[in-house]
Amino acid sequence: METEGYRCRSSRYIESGQSAVPSSVLFAAGLLGNVLALLLLGQHRRRSRSPGGRPPRVSAFYVLVSGLAVTDLLGKCLLSPIVLAAYAYNRSLSELGPGGRGEDEPGVLCQLFAFLMAFFGLAPTLLLLAMALECWLSLGHPYFYRRHLTRRLGATLGPAAAGLCALFCALPLLGFGAPMQYCPGTWCFIRMAGGGPRQLGFPVLYASLMGLLVLAIVACNVSSMRHLYGMARRQPRRGAPPAAAPRMEELDHLVLLGLMTVLFTVCSLPLIIRAYMGAFAADFNENADLSALRFLSVNSIVDPWVFIIFRTSVFRTFVRRVCRR
Repeated sequence: METEGYRCRSSRYIESGQSAVPSSVLFAAGLLGNVLALLLLGQHRRRSRSPGGRPPRVSAFYVLVSGLAVTDLLGKCLLSPIVLAAYAYNRSLSELGPGGRGEDEPGVLCQLFAFLMAFFGLAPTLLLLAMALECWLSLGHPYFYRRHLTRRLGATLGPAAAGLCALFCALPLLGFGAPMQYCPGTWCFIRMAGGGPRQLGFPVLYASLMGLLVLAIVACNVSSMRHLYGMARRQPRRGAPPAAAPRMEELDHLVLLGLMTVLFTVCSLPLIIRAYMGAFAADFNENADLSALRFLSVNSIVDPWVFIIFRTSVFRTFVRRVCRR
């Protein structure tokens, strides 16, 4: 029963009938999107330069957005080439890398791939939560925000979140959880069905953590929307008050964050559902597991394109008119 459904866990070759074209297209789209997003962020930084050659006035929100783009780009550059190499050599990930310590243990490359998949699925979530908290504090607690939240703090949160994610996602390498090779032999992730509490505890914990982070992000966004709505009702109907420009900038941040949150929730929910189904219902539907993993990987491709589209003047003007009404 433990091995039911995992027909590719020990396979040496990629399943027949599989093509590298979808992986290549997704890799190119993710690479291009994240590079363009970083170029737009760099352009925003240059335009924000203060007179007299002083450092540019860039908010903590844009520092966190830059960290999200760098994280997504790094994930694509580390994971996609491994998949493409497996297709090029027609070898599974366990076969490409050195073997594990036991016969039933996947190769070192497969274990590394599983760690990277878990890491680059969780790290953007923490960055989105930091962005949601930044937006909520700037609207609901402006004095605390101006006093304590600086660009230096925003630059510190990124590495701190990455370190925590790395420690948490390394637990399967230490025995709490089990890396598994999925069909067609080009994917590895944590085993989500079969085994005992030691094998299934980590995917349940991982899915629960992602679910709690999503709920926290949604709660921060809803609270920010309430603050913006209250500000809009208090403003006079005619004439632009002095604080109109900062409020519109925060509205831009909130709309962008809301779009990214919706996309992340849609992309991460399948994995959360599959982790619970595999642990409590012993569901060995490997095709559903693979679809959930693909949804999770698509998030890092879509995020930068959402940012690029949002930065266009036509889209932002449309959003502001809708929000004003």
